[in-house]
Amino acid sequence: MEVVDAHAALLSNYEVYSILKDVKQGRKHSHQNVATIQYETSSYLEKTACSEQSDEAVKKFLEAILEFKLTKAEKLQLLNHAPTSQVELHFLVAESEERFGDEDLQKMLDIVREHLSEQNTDEAVVKEEE
Repeated sequence: MEVVDAHAALLSNYEVYSILKDVKQGRKHSHQNVATIQYETSSYLEKTACSEQSDEAVKKFLEAILEFKLTKAEKLQLLNHAPTSQVELHFLVAESEERFGDEDLQKMLDIVREHLSEQNTDEAVVKEEE
């Protein structure tokens, strides 16, 4: 993965994790602080769902969620947090109770589960126990 313009857009946890893995494989930093930040960030992200996501899963998720006309920030929140309940959706999607009915919210959760959570369910539990 390549960063074309560092100021152009928001990055998902998955994108940050991928970039850090590429940097780690490619070169060493001369500054201790940069290496520490890179290590701490990678260690944290390895324990989240993004470590199991793929380019294809993210792309399919973003295509499937298009019908709801969410903002970029809302899509990013769903991608990063992979909510499992409508309560979580209410925190991540602005004015969700006014914009969407219960069926729409459940459909969003189904899309998240299908594209982002399906492969992570068992592994997330294991990571939390460690």
